[in-house]
Amino acid sequence: MPVPAQLKIRNAILERLPARDLVSLRSRLERVSIKTGDILQAAGEPARSIYFVESGIVSLLAPLEEGGRIEIGHVGREGAAGVHAALGAETLTSEIMAQSDGVVLRIKVASVRSAMERSRMLRQGVVRSANCLHAQVAQTAACNGSHDVVQRLARWLLLVHDRTDGDTLNLTHELISLMLGVTRPGVTIAAGALQRAGCIQYSRGRLTIVDREGLEHAACECYSIVADYYRSELK
Repeated sequence: MPVPAQLKIRNAILERLPARDLVSLRSRLERVSIKTGDILQAAGEPARSIYFVESGIVSLLAPLEEGGRIEIGHVGREGAAGVHAALGAETLTSEIMAQSDGVVLRIKVASVRSAMERSRMLRQGVVRSANCLHAQVAQTAACNGSHDVVQRLARWLLLVHDRTDGDTLNLTHELISLMLGVTRPGVTIAAGALQRAGCIQYSRGRLTIVDREGLEHAACECYSIVADYYRSELK
C-alpha cells in the first residue's frame, strides 16, 4: 500500500526533499516491516527494489565459498539499501539482509530512476548515500585485514549504536559472528574483553553500551574515519 500523506517519512534522504518531490514519490513507496534475518535481495540477482530505511539496520553481505557470508557494510535511516541500482547497476553482488527488526520504504528501481531525473535533491541524496556506503565498505575491508577482533567489534558496535535508538542492542553471538566474519568463540573472547573494560554489558543476546567513550578508545581509527566522512557528506 502507498504511504498515506498524513504519515511522516522518517528516512533522512526523503525527509530533505521538497514537498512537491516527496508527494510525487509517495504513491510508489511501500512501507514494509522487516525482521532480523529477512533477505531483501539475494546476491547476483537482478535489482528490482530499493529500500529507504526508516528504522532498524539493513546489512550488505558478501557471499563466500560454501555458503558463508560476511558483512561489508550496513545502512540505517540515513540512507538506502540497494542504492547503487538507482545509479545504473542492474545486479548487486551483495546480499541485502535485515540486521535488526525495523521498517523500510520499498520502491521499484525504475520508479527511483525516473524520479531522480525530475528531482535534483533526490539525485543528490542518492549519490551522497552511495558515496557514504562506499567509504564504509572500503574502510571495513581495510579494518578486517589490519585490526584485531576486539578493535573490529568495538568499531562495529559504535556504527550500530549510531543507527539505533537507545543503548541496548539485541545481538546474538551468531549474528555478530556473521557480521564480523569471525568464529563464535572469537566473538565471546572479544565481547568479554570489552565487558571487562567496562565498555559493554552482554548477556543472553542483549548488549548494552555503558561507556561510549571507552568503546571509542577501544576501537581502531576506522570508526572515526567513517563517522567523520558521514558527517561531512550528509550535513
